[in-house]
Amino acid sequence: MSNKRVAFIGLGVMGYPMAGHLQKAGYDVCVYNRTQAKAAAWVEAHGGRRADTPAQACAGAQMAFCCVGNDDDLREVVLGPEGMLAGLEGNTVLVDHTTASAEVARELYAQAAGQGVAFLDAPVSGGQAGAENGVLTVMVGGQTEAFEKARPVIGSFARSVKLMGESGAGQLTKMVNQICIGGLVQALAEGLHFATRAGLDPKAVVEVISKGAAQSWQMENRYESMVDNHFDYGFAVDWMRKDLGIVLDESRRNGAQLPVTALVDQFYADVQEMGGGRWDTSSLYKRFEHKKS
Repeated sequence: MSNKRVAFIGLGVMGYPMAGHLQKAGYDVCVYNRTQAKAAAWVEAHGGRRADTPAQACAGAQMAFCCVGNDDDLREVVLGPEGMLAGLEGNTVLVDHTTASAEVARELYAQAAGQGVAFLDAPVSGGQAGAENGVLTVMVGGQTEAFEKARPVIGSFARSVKLMGESGAGQLTKMVNQICIGGLVQALAEGLHFATRAGLDPKAVVEVISKGAAQSWQMENRYESMVDNHFDYGFAVDWMRKDLGIVLDESRRNGAQLPVTALVDQFYADVQEMGGGRWDTSSLYKRFEHKKS
């Protein structure tokens, strides 16, 4: 990319380190965050620049990134009177890392195309640790030409970047990711709960079964913290419920049958009722303790 000016909108637990990796990779990054104090702290930590609006951050940028909360937040920062499209010129690329609906991705793709801006829906997987370590997995929907422009830049904070299809395909792929994670976490929670009730040492059990077919990333990385009742490892229950809501809405449109996902979503609702909305997703294990009769 000849012009190395880029914008990054949204400095949450994911966006803050992602923008930092871009600056470290040699890009001239201008950031915007709704809470300006966080944008100022980012500039102090990483260099770069900050702006008062998304449009100002995007002015002069050849590529712009955003990572915000949900569909409504995304529409506001992209389409608002001071939004990203108000600042971007033609022949630029807007890359959205928000986990959102495929519907809003297609909507923004069409709006951006109307002013000559390419739009990529590019949700990420890997959690806060993946963002901080620059090893995220990015699943992308959009045009091949725009993807090829964006791929080396995204590589500043990702270890895997793949084009999955047309606009919306990135978000649909992220939905599959969340379906699989929800089922795996619940199965691990049930296994550990069963081991405890059966009088076994759950950690010793995992040391054995993790060497066989039951092995998973969740098992390797979360079994100890689950048993120890530590649930402050990144991706929060509130966010997972938002994502599963998107999944279940999409399943109603496309006819997919997701009985386990729907059940796990309700289990996460139980965790929220326990006051665990900000606990990480492995807190499904905590629900068994709460549900003891």
